[in-house]
Amino acid sequence: MARPTATDLRQLSDADVTEQIDGLRRELFELRFQQATRQLGNTHRFKESRLKLAQLLTVQSERKRSAAS
Repeated sequence: MARPTATDLRQLSDADVTEQIDGLRRELFELRFQQATRQLGNTHRFKESRLKLAQLLTVQSERKRSAAS
């Protein structure tokens, strides 16, 4: 999975960003559950998901800050 750049994520609409954040949080929950039950095979998916989630949360907070100013 190729990591999206910040400029790619900034082009998404607010609804898309929120939807992807919710989906990644759900995916991280499922990954933790799979790890706890020893069913997880691809541990690198944790890092990929966390990085993408952090990028999306950064874009979301930038938009909130710019809207408040």
